[in-house]
Amino acid sequence: MSLDQTFAAVRSASADIVSLSEEQRKAVLLHLADNLQQRSAELLEANARDLERMEKDNPLYDRLQLTEVRIEAIASDIRCVAALPDPLGRTIEERTLPNGLRLRKVSVPFGVIGVIYEARPNVTFDVFSLCLKSGNACILKGGRDADCSNRVAESIIRDTLAAEGINPNAVALLPATHEAALEMLGAVDYVDVVIPRGGKRLISFVRDNARVPCIETGAGVVNCYFDEFGDLEMGRKIVENAKTRRVSVCNALDCLLVHSSRLADLPELVASLAEKSVEIYCDERSHASLEGAYPAHLLLHATSESYGTEFMDYKMSLKVVDTLEECLQHIATYGSGHSESIVTDDVQRGETFQTRVDAACVYVNAPTSFTDGGQFGLGAEIGISTQKLGPRGPMGLCEMTTYKWLINGSGQVRK
Repeated sequence: MSLDQTFAAVRSASADIVSLSEEQRKAVLLHLADNLQQRSAELLEANARDLERMEKDNPLYDRLQLTEVRIEAIASDIRCVAALPDPLGRTIEERTLPNGLRLRKVSVPFGVIGVIYEARPNVTFDVFSLCLKSGNACILKGGRDADCSNRVAESIIRDTLAAEGINPNAVALLPATHEAALEMLGAVDYVDVVIPRGGKRLISFVRDNARVPCIETGAGVVNCYFDEFGDLEMGRKIVENAKTRRVSVCNALDCLLVHSSRLADLPELVASLAEKSVEIYCDERSHASLEGAYPAHLLLHATSESYGTEFMDYKMSLKVVDTLEECLQHIATYGSGHSESIVTDDVQRGETFQTRVDAACVYVNAPTSFTDGGQFGLGAEIGISTQKLGPRGPMGLCEMTTYKWLINGSGQVRK
């Protein structure tokens, strides 16, 4: 089957999906969660073949790896999505005009959603679950690193659809090639919206080549500011969690900003990072403060490239600032609009930070590791949008819908 034929088949199947009842969509997802767990050995075997091609010290290895525990978590996420309220048919706005026309703005599916993503096999299930629940068909283009895992995942999904009497072409996994991605980005007759999910390079490629409308999910260059009024123990826990919980995800900390009045507390603030062998790229003042207090082989001098870098590794940059304004200017210059955090006991400073920082998610006294659809109560997520037009932040079910106007009259005509 050619790619055009694949696109056409998915477009045709999208009409079947939108006609399913809420109970039918829910039943498919519950069945899928059961099938995923029953076929976990098959998926783990495929994932092992993918892992063989990647070095274990690659930070992306953790994102690629599946385990029984992670498969159970994916199945749990699918069931959570199934249990969420139906996002379709919601009345967003309604009013009656003076001439008696009744207007309603109602949520509806996009139709066909295309997603291009990298070495994260869980995304295959996340995207399908959100698309099906929101009445959309989906076209998936995964990366080469996870192709064996993704092929088995697609097989489990399509088999579940067929068993439920639903057109299995409601999902299609394209070849893991650059050419297939370009074809989808130009499939204006078949695809309603494309969403990239990955690093800066992938996102730029989609934005620069898409003829189909795209929702930009940005790279996460994440900063945390430890304010002069920040609680030291709270700050230590927040920095450690934001940096080391999972270094390969987009909400991981990349740069720690510290007020100059807290330099004496800096060694304790970052002490636990040494246990995880985190390399710190320091400006002159922070380097002097940490010299002799942090392992020398992990203490490096920052360069102009150290700030504004999404490390996705056990690395981060560190900069000392003299004022909150200087912190805000640094974030405005180097941040990516993803997630930013401040640690402070000063309520007004926290409010100023949240008002002034231009990002999808802005935290006070909490780590950026919470930027996640599941953590926000959205079930699974399809990505973190950093754009301002349309969805912003974690994109769950409601963000997978658009709307249309329904107008009811009684014979009115326009003068």
